[in-house]
Amino acid sequence: MASKPGIPKGTRDFSPSEVAKRQYIIGAIKHHFETFGFQPIETPSFENSDTLMGKYGEEGDRLIFKILNSGNFFFDKSKIALPESLDELLANSSETINKEQLVQLNKFTARISEKALRYDLTVPFARYVVQHQNEIEFPFKRYQIQPVWRADRPQKGRFREFFQCDADVVGSTSLWQEVELVQLYDNVFTTLGLNGAVIKINNRKILSGIAEVIGAKDKLIDFTVALDKLDKIGEDGVKKEMLEKGITEDAIAKVQPLFNFTGSIDEKLAKLSDLLVSSEEGTKGVEELRFICDNVAAIGLGKSILDLDVTLARGLNYYTGAIFEVTAPKEVAMGSIGGGGRYDDLTGIFGLKNMSGVGISFGLDRIYLVLEELNLFPDTVTEATKVLFINFGNEEALYAMKAIAALRAAGIKAELYPDAAKLAKQFSHADKRGIPFTVLCGDEEIASSTYKIKNLVSGEQESVSLEELTERLQ
Repeated sequence: MASKPGIPKGTRDFSPSEVAKRQYIIGAIKHHFETFGFQPIETPSFENSDTLMGKYGEEGDRLIFKILNSGNFFFDKSKIALPESLDELLANSSETINKEQLVQLNKFTARISEKALRYDLTVPFARYVVQHQNEIEFPFKRYQIQPVWRADRPQKGRFREFFQCDADVVGSTSLWQEVELVQLYDNVFTTLGLNGAVIKINNRKILSGIAEVIGAKDKLIDFTVALDKLDKIGEDGVKKEMLEKGITEDAIAKVQPLFNFTGSIDEKLAKLSDLLVSSEEGTKGVEELRFICDNVAAIGLGKSILDLDVTLARGLNYYTGAIFEVTAPKEVAMGSIGGGGRYDDLTGIFGLKNMSGVGISFGLDRIYLVLEELNLFPDTVTEATKVLFINFGNEEALYAMKAIAALRAAGIKAELYPDAAKLAKQFSHADKRGIPFTVLCGDEEIASSTYKIKNLVSGEQESVSLEELTERLQ
């Protein structure tokens, strides 16, 4: 009995119209990547496990898809044995794994799996830069549009296999790169007709400075992770989590202004300057943000909005300066559709020190959902074949194919129905495919070197020459 077809949870098939829409978005992103001077690279879909493991924090490591080594040794207990403490655990998957078992499981996994599917494009890019450093001209501006995989819990806008569209610059500490990346976001969204996307910006130095002035420098991660949840769990929820993490009530009181942090970017920067006056690192972060925001304002944005969000705390494991996150227009309930930031030493994890970089990513799948919900895809995006030639037999088909070759050379999507089927079936095929025109070539048309074109929307038809046919279809 044949098995029922299906695909793994968190993955998708894409129909022709869906692929056309995705390619429309990718085309807009790719166009602007290249107009901004970014060069394309590609890296393998899987990397050596030690390239990826330990680069994303404990939670990230759990979401990496590992690939079993090929061969039969996994089943040969004389060559590799399962640690005794894990036998019972793996037999009963409902048990909660403890830290000691996790360590043993990771060691065991390392013996049977030496490769893993890439989790993102950033770490493979860092590996690429280090491996090819003698061939690269720095500063190096690269873009990469490829799929990544995460063993995450699937939900709306979150999949286990999805594309990332990244642009990074390495080898320069200039803040003009951040200014350009804000413009890059805006240019892409303007091309896509997406009005009101909010490009949120913060700085890791500001977060470090705040933790310093409230006396919680050793609690930076706990502090910022809690603060980042302000829009989800509210002020009371954030304060409760901070207290649970050991941050004192006195320290929390000092950051009370952050819970109602409103006003223009200039007003927010002024408040931060006052709050961080005693922190050298925090003050530097304010100066960096002021440079970026002032210059973006001077240049101007199209359809996007730049906003300073002091609660933004993504990627603290490797971001060291500016932090970006892009949210969809407020009328769409969707998480972030892009993000990125400045990292001062990402390549250091592979031995190349002092190589500063900054990059952003576009969330293709979520941008797709936003454009779909707002009905922003142009009708022309899903246009496929423009004209279908009706097949009356081999002689007529040959006459039609010569015209089809000329139309294709002119950039017109044209095809011949492959079989000399009943006319009703051929016209029905064109209708179901959404093909707007048909062409009939019978004895009369062959004798007069003409073509009878029919508009399937209006029902109008006329006999024309090949030159006129080309003009009608362009």
